[in-house]
This record gives sequence, structure tokens and C-alpha cells, in this order.
Amino acid sequence: MSATQTVEVEHVRVAVIGAGLAGVAAGVALKNEGIEDFVILERADDVGGVWRANTYPGVACDIPSHLYSYSYAPSAEWRHTFARGSQIHSYIRSIATDNGLTGHVRLGQELLDASWDDELRRWAITTTDLELTTDILVDATGPLTEPQIPDIEGLAGFDGTIFHSARWDHDHDLGGERVAVVGTGASSIQLVPEIQRRAEQVTVFQRTPGWVIPRFDRATTAAERGVLRLIPSAARLQRLVQFLVRDGLHYRLIRRNRTVRAIIEGIARAHLRRHVRDPELRAKLTPDFEIGCKRILISNDWYPALAEPNVEVVAGGVREIRGRTIIASDGSEHEVDTIILGTGFEVMPPPVTERITGREQRSLAEVWRGALRHYRAVEVAGFPNYFRLAGVGCGLGHGSMIFQIESQTAYLRDVLRAMARHDASSVEVSQQAQDEYMRFAAADVGRTVWALGGCKSWYQDEHGEATSMWPRSMWSYRRLMRTFEPADHVIHTADLVTPQAPAMAA
Repeated sequence: MSATQTVEVEHVRVAVIGAGLAGVAAGVALKNEGIEDFVILERADDVGGVWRANTYPGVACDIPSHLYSYSYAPSAEWRHTFARGSQIHSYIRSIATDNGLTGHVRLGQELLDASWDDELRRWAITTTDLELTTDILVDATGPLTEPQIPDIEGLAGFDGTIFHSARWDHDHDLGGERVAVVGTGASSIQLVPEIQRRAEQVTVFQRTPGWVIPRFDRATTAAERGVLRLIPSAARLQRLVQFLVRDGLHYRLIRRNRTVRAIIEGIARAHLRRHVRDPELRAKLTPDFEIGCKRILISNDWYPALAEPNVEVVAGGVREIRGRTIIASDGSEHEVDTIILGTGFEVMPPPVTERITGREQRSLAEVWRGALRHYRAVEVAGFPNYFRLAGVGCGLGHGSMIFQIESQTAYLRDVLRAMARHDASSVEVSQQAQDEYMRFAAADVGRTVWALGGCKSWYQDEHGEATSMWPRSMWSYRRLMRTFEPADHVIHTADLVTPQAPAMAA
């Protein structure tokens, strides 16, 4: 190729970043709108997102299976009432295949840069092997993408095996080893009971105990799966019932309803007393904050595992690592062969925001530095034709993220229809509308248990504000996202910039 030749850059109507639950949902929504000119860019070698990446022993969902499903794709094949990770991954793959998304997915393509071109009214994207442009950028990377590695002195020099729960080393045999698990969140409570059965010794380093309630889980029978195959509406009915129960309790809990709080906290305390007889261990495992302030953990075997003689719980976390010795914050020393980091993910904000540059040549990370701001958890002022799914601002704590994603894809559909009707080249939420929305959200979050419950969690930003969360019910979010509001946006057509465009209203 001569020096004067140029490489043709592919252009698509819509580019979706990420092929997890949100990316697949976006692809299905685009297909249903008759839009075929789109790509889904996925850095891994398969679809599935968090359910592809997390393969640690015991991985499962803590939302009931039928509720943790797309509304348009009920499944009769769930083997447990709380689905295991491998089956959820298979389910996502089947949705992608059955809806014809395979040809749109580009695997092995990590987003390196996405920059808005204000003159051409489009995004320029660079991935591992591709250069392309797109009219619409849909960020479906989600919050549970990049493992968070704690800043512990001596961690990098640990003289043994170390890995994160989201990057499980299946080639490493834990049999007969002394294993340390750092963190006691949603992943750790699932994996510890599994590895406890194989390891010689398991030492769990706990900074803060969480509230734990029983998981009412069971294997489904062949007969009930057969009924659901014959009567698909039965699965939808189960989903509706699970939704009503979860949404009703969840809303009341985050709003600090005393009756609901007392009932759920009573269940959690009874669960702890039943399985942990040792008063010293029980004291270590008793939270000092209001239930619901942090994510409520769901497990039947976490407490029994911690009560086993080969498990030790160290309260207070890790201070330093020297060779194969972990020094806890209380000064105690523990010799270990393997460290498993159950320390969650980089959520506030996720690293991908460093690679997305908006209208003023500032990355989303720069715009968000110190204060995560958005409009309805989907749009950001200064980033035209950019839509986030399953990101900051729509978290629930104890509800189904799939329900939130479907609300967001319905909103995306509405935006695309409005743009097509009026031949709009770009749509961007106004700064005023975003500020008004954030004032509403901040005031509402300020009345929830996340703000008033006395805890520190990944729900909160560096100022202690729970900006990653939606402060109301799942159903209220669905109503909020039902229609696109032109008056809240700056809309560009071929020859016109319309800060407020009531003529576009439905």
C-alpha cells in the first residue's frame, strides 16, 4: 500500500460497546426496530459479560431466575430457582443466537477510544483491530467489568498464587492449601463455602460484616419445567409475582419502612444465631449499620462454612503482606499459599470512561471527576448521541438489573424513532435538564437507607453520595423512561439547532 492510500473506515448507524446482558438487550431492541446497520463490539471471546467472566466455584444469581430474564424471552429450562452462573451465560448466548445477533458481534475488539466529531456529528471509534465511525454510541459495558485490586502494601510481591474472583484460575488446585480470601461481599459468600471443603485452611479477611438472609433456593423438577414448556405464560406469571414481591419490599426497605426493616433484619439475625453458635464469631459477623444500607447478601451455606474448624474470620482487613505472611489490621500474622481477592469491581466511575471523549474534548472520566452526573442514568450533557445502559444511576441493590435495562432500551428506541421522524443528526441532553434531574435524584437518594443507614459502600461516590443508585421502585423507573422528552435536549437537524423542540413531542 502506498503512502498516499487511505484505509476505508467502516460506518454504522449504531455501535454498541459490550456484549453482556445490556449489549444483547440493545441488539434485540435494534433488531425489533428494523435496524440492521449496527455492530456490538466485545473485547472478550464470547458474549455474556459478567456471567462469562465470573466462573468461580458457587457462582449464582441472587435474583430469582424468572425475574432475572428478559421479559420477551421467558425460559422453562432454569434448573434452580436461583440460576447458576453457567446457565445464565448459556441463556444470554441463546438469546443472542435466536435473535440473529451473531453476525453483528465483533469479538476480541476492546474499545481503545471513542471521540465525538462535532463537525461530522458522529463518533470515531478505535478498537483492538478496527477503525469505524457511528452515528449513535451505546455504552453497554456495565459497572461490573474491571476487577478492583486493593491497595495493600506488599501485595504485588506476594510469594504465592494470587487471583481475583472474577479472573478465577481453574488450573490452580487449592487442595491442601492455606487460602486467604480478602473481602466478604457477594462473590466471597458464594465461593468460600466451596473452597472450604478442599483447602486445608481458609482465612477470611473481613473489613465490614454484611447482613445475610437465607436463599430460598431449590432445584426445579422435570415436571415443572415440562409445564412451563407447555404453558409459556406460566413463566411470565412467575416473573410477575417475583417482580411484585421484590419491587414492593425493595422500595419499602430503601425508604426505611420500620415494619419491613424489622422483619428482614429479624430474619437475618435469626439466620446468624441458628448457624453460628460461637458468641465471639457471631459478634464479628454482626453488622453495625441499618439493613439495606449495603447490598443484602443471600446465602444458606456462608455462615455454616465460617463455623467450620478450618475457617478463621479476621475482622478489620489486611494491613500488609510480607512474602507469604499476611499481616491483618489487628497485627495478627497469617501464613498462606494463595490469596483470592473478592474485592469487587471499579464502579465509581468505571475505567472505560477514560476512553470516551465528548463534545468539548473532555473524557467522561474528566467530566465526572469528583461528581458523577447524568440524566436518567442514560445520557450525559456534552456527549451527543451517547447512551449508557446498566450504568451509574440505575442501580437497585436488590432488584433485577434486567428490568432496568429493558426500561433503558425502550427509551433508546424512543430516541431513535424521534431522530428518524425529524431527520435529526444528533441529540444531547441540555445541561439545565441534567442539573434539574440530578437535584431531584440527589434529594430522593438523600432520604434512603443508602444515605442514612450508617454505612460506606460501593453505591457511594467519593463524597459519600449514592449516585450509582435509583432511589425508587423498578416500576417507577419504567414509567420515567417511557418517553423521550425533546424539551430537555439540544437537537441538531441538517440546518437547525433546536435547544427546545416542542414540535418533536409525540
